[in-house]
Amino acid sequence: MSTRPTKVDGRRLRSERTKQLIIEAYLALAQDLSPRVPTAAEIAEKAGYSVRSIFERFPDVRALQVAAFDYCFAQILALAPPRGADGDRMSRIEAYVRTRGQTCERWARLWRSLVVNQGDSPELKERIRLGRTRVTDRIEHMFAAEFSMMEAEQRRQTLIVVEALTDVESWGRMREFFGLSFDDACHVWTQTIDRLLPKSSGEAA
Repeated sequence: MSTRPTKVDGRRLRSERTKQLIIEAYLALAQDLSPRVPTAAEIAEKAGYSVRSIFERFPDVRALQVAAFDYCFAQILALAPPRGADGDRMSRIEAYVRTRGQTCERWARLWRSLVVNQGDSPELKERIRLGRTRVTDRIEHMFAAEFSMMEAEQRRQTLIVVEALTDVESWGRMREFFGLSFDDACHVWTQTIDRLLPKSSGEAA
């Protein structure tokens, strides 16, 4: 009786480790193959497990996509927590832009694959909505002082524009189509947001 819980816990830990490795294999392939969704056979080969091992842990590839998004979302929250919201206007703009740029740089291809292949999945649609809501929440948090200077409709319109400006596809066009460096792309966003957001009377002077 004293050894049984240890064996069960060890089996559970191995199963969870296998599940994580399968998710990581999916993410690596999704980045490389975007926007195509990798097949179960490709994922199994990448992870070093059998296809059966995948379907023992996920009912289908769509469920694996959902789990992978949740894993990425947790990574983003851990690696890019809100910071710099107490700084002056320009430091807040620069902090938001650099954090957002780093997120887009790392996850752009995966996000594109998710959006393209969401199909009629309510789970994936909800996670895409949550991802976008997180961005708008961050914008409102970082620029609360500037938004407080606007009327409700102007605030709404500005939020929409800033969210669209700092979308993954916007970042991709700057980096891939226009060939901008990371710093140059951040500079474009910074300068544009600076023009969009109002300045206090002291800053304007």
